[in-house]
Amino acid sequence: MSRTNFDMLLQAGCHFGHLRRKWNPAMAPYIYTERNGIHIIDLHKTVEKIDEAADALKQIAKSGKKILFVATKKQTKDVIAEKATSVNMPYVIERWPGGMLTNFPTIRKAVKKMANIDKLMNDGTFSNLSKRELLQITRQRAKLEKNLGSIADLTRLPSALFVVDVMKEAIAVKEANRLGIPVFGIVDTNSDPKNIDFVIPANDDAKDSVETILAACCAAIAEGMEERKVEKADESAAAAQAQAEADEKPKRTRKPRKDAKAEVVEASDEPAVLPVAAKVGSSAEFGLAMLADLAAMNSDMQAVPGQVGAGGLLTPGALDNVGNDLYNDVSLWRTPRAYVESKNGVGGDRDGKNEDGNPYYTHGGRGEKPGSDGDNGGGQGYRGQRLAGW
Repeated sequence: MSRTNFDMLLQAGCHFGHLRRKWNPAMAPYIYTERNGIHIIDLHKTVEKIDEAADALKQIAKSGKKILFVATKKQTKDVIAEKATSVNMPYVIERWPGGMLTNFPTIRKAVKKMANIDKLMNDGTFSNLSKRELLQITRQRAKLEKNLGSIADLTRLPSALFVVDVMKEAIAVKEANRLGIPVFGIVDTNSDPKNIDFVIPANDDAKDSVETILAACCAAIAEGMEERKVEKADESAAAAQAQAEADEKPKRTRKPRKDAKAEVVEASDEPAVLPVAAKVGSSAEFGLAMLADLAAMNSDMQAVPGQVGAGGLLTPGALDNVGNDLYNDVSLWRTPRAYVESKNGVGGDRDGKNEDGNPYYTHGGRGEKPGSDGDNGGGQGYRGQRLAGW
């Protein structure tokens, strides 16, 4: 929805231009007709340009940047001061100080000087001065306040410039163009709109015309500032909620490290079966793992005499002796009946069989390749087969 309408602008007198003999041909697209030697501005285009400029000003204000209002015409000073103050924006209604934008650090020094004078007056330093010196400082302070008092809070260059009568404020427009600062301007039929980024074709001499346009633009600026406050409030609330969730989240407790060494099973008088999955680190464990694997291959296991406890199970005390014997002397190993040791074999062939055709399982080495003699015959010897997997 438009911020202004045709009737509102017509009633404020925004359609009146300058005399025909004073017109600028660059303003021809915005002129509707000529009547009694005076150009009439097309208010339909004025409504569109006001909405376009208001949207841009709203985005600038929403980003938290400053907009400098400039109008040194006598009839527009009060209007600019009132509207700019309502949205907390800086303004210039007296003489434009040359170099205010291009030589901004020097202007800031003058503003700081004014602030220092106020500080010295408040702390009583000037009470010891003579009347003449005090009068000079007071006059200097009044002059600075008149020209720079409205931009005392402008600590950096403005992000945009709003100008009333771009022909009269030509120096301000040139400085803004040199620094790349966008310019919003109320442009009459006698002005050049080429250097203005956002042209608002309207009557820049009538107070009502300027007030109507400024009211629409300042309302857009106020909306942008309000939206910025809402966004900041939402961000702070989200941050507080995230912080609260982080505080409520329980901290991870570090689990105690597991002991690297396996627990030693205590000996007892009762028979017990030790787990086969234990790592081979001792003779007892080696014997247990070996006998368990042989039992898995053939359920009919020939146990070593004198080393078996009650019920055919190895006791922890007897297991150590069995492990030592099996670990140190493979000749004591007992194999399943399907793999009986041949005493008639003279040597192994490359397939790992004796002359009588039975597998030869004595010293099988690591079981990587078939042997060519009696000692390495069979190649896939049981000990070698198990050691390769351990």
